[in-house]
Amino acid sequence: MTSGGLHVNGHHYDLEISGQGEALLLLHGFGGDKSTWADLRAGLDSDYQVIAVDILGHGASDKPTQVRDYHMARVSCDSVALLDELRIPECHVLGYSMGGRLALHLAGRYPARFRSLILESASPGLAGKVEREQRRRQDEALAERIETMGIAWFADYWEKLPLWKSQGKLSEDILAAQRKQRLGNSATGLANSLRGMGSGAQPNLWPRLKEVTMPALLLVGEEDSKFVAINQRMARQMPRADLGVTPNAGHNIHLEQPLIFQERVKSFLQGL
Repeated sequence: MTSGGLHVNGHHYDLEISGQGEALLLLHGFGGDKSTWADLRAGLDSDYQVIAVDILGHGASDKPTQVRDYHMARVSCDSVALLDELRIPECHVLGYSMGGRLALHLAGRYPARFRSLILESASPGLAGKVEREQRRRQDEALAERIETMGIAWFADYWEKLPLWKSQGKLSEDILAAQRKQRLGNSATGLANSLRGMGSGAQPNLWPRLKEVTMPALLLVGEEDSKFVAINQRMARQMPRADLGVTPNAGHNIHLEQPLIFQERVKSFLQGL
């Protein structure tokens, strides 16, 4: 495994690369970092070159003070520039939650660069202008609280969201490791990531789903009813999408059911 960073478009991105074979780009969720994928990488790097990157504002990557640097189009451009620096003309891409929204944006904007798309608990954004504006205001309020109250406050707040109810069955060690990772983030980075890449700021990609013609795997946890419904609708609109609903899991499948998640990803990639 190699670790390090690359500078693209004026930004430093930290990443880890392991394995050999066809390339697979991994994109974590909000508040996460590249360590999110440690278990998955270990299961895949015998067959694939796995690239785990800290998305802008997270982990050891840059935390710019300008919100425009975090806009989905700019971060997508940075992601492709990273592939260019690594001399990877085409790869698979897997994204979780926020990283899934970024992966979907990449697939739609740069279809020739991606062989397949794997989305875990992702969405194409909010369809209505009123709904997006309401969410944008909520994201801005949360961003301001993160800047005022700090990362420890954010970790406490985030862990109590109903979205993570299904994680109550996880061991204390797993939850402690997840919290430690969250605490390693920066208030500036998370706040601006919300402003630039949050659901309120994301463009509505629903009308463009029919244009995403590459093979796609949509993964959701059965206890995450909101995202089950969203992904059922997505699967009907994407020409080559398969939907997988994982039992006994909520929003974060790769943490709650890591072996099932790994097997579904591996089976999908090997079946292409």
